[in-house]
Amino acid sequence: MVNTVRKAVFPVGGLGTRFLPATKSMPKEMLPIVDKPLIQHAVEEAQAAGIEEFIFVTGRGKTTIEDHFDRSFELHDLLKARGRDDVIAEIATWLPSAGTVAYTRQQEPLGLGHAVWCARNLVGNEPFAVLLADDLILSESPCLRQMVDTYQETGGNLVAVMEVSPEHASRYGVLDVAADRGKLVEARGLVEKPPAGSAPSNLAIIGRYILRPEVFEHLGNATKGAGDEIQLTDALAAMLGATPFFGYRYEGVRFDCGDKVGFLHANLAYALARSDMSEDVRAIVREIAQTL
Repeated sequence: MVNTVRKAVFPVGGLGTRFLPATKSMPKEMLPIVDKPLIQHAVEEAQAAGIEEFIFVTGRGKTTIEDHFDRSFELHDLLKARGRDDVIAEIATWLPSAGTVAYTRQQEPLGLGHAVWCARNLVGNEPFAVLLADDLILSESPCLRQMVDTYQETGGNLVAVMEVSPEHASRYGVLDVAADRGKLVEARGLVEKPPAGSAPSNLAIIGRYILRPEVFEHLGNATKGAGDEIQLTDALAAMLGATPFFGYRYEGVRFDCGDKVGFLHANLAYALARSDMSEDVRAIVREIAQTL
């Protein structure tokens, strides 16, 4: 029996320069999708997958994230005084319990692989998940829940993948496919941000991973790859042959919230999916479309 995935790592140390000036004093992970920060979406997805411990790899200026996942006594007392027990109860549904959240600093911006390596002592010697809050996935069953269920059968390293057009493949890590079984794809290799026209397939890795702890050994070599950064995909490639590696075609729609247009798209899609506002939002969209 494969070990249960109990821990999740959230790399949140990035500067969010593509969203300046909004992110000058606010972490990009706190940007809201309708009324919920991106990082809360990621944490709730992890909770729905059975994750018990939440590890944030932060940087300077990220204390707002820590405050968000802490109890605010002032807010609680104010809501209580106003009779808003419903809001208090709603907060309790997603706020992690005491002792389940940990923070560590990525002191230099050396890439995703380095951020994950910074969590090594908190993860220990067990499989763990990595969630990138920029990748938001709207689905009936949370993406990580789908992956954890699949991981019970596969073991090894498991990454979420989606099909991309050839002209966009250079933006992602791309699988070299050994066997395609539909939702599950066995990989014999992967390439980080391949040059145009050289991608080994159209299956791109997005920000959901379940990884074996042996990845830390390879990340610890601090070998720099694409973009002169320590790439997580390079460490996964180094494990091929010794550790099974699979891509998983998840069910759902992914939004790239590290991109301004993708962020706006996500806000619109999530608003339209909500019964309390979808009718009003549809009316607004029709009105705007008619006036342009």
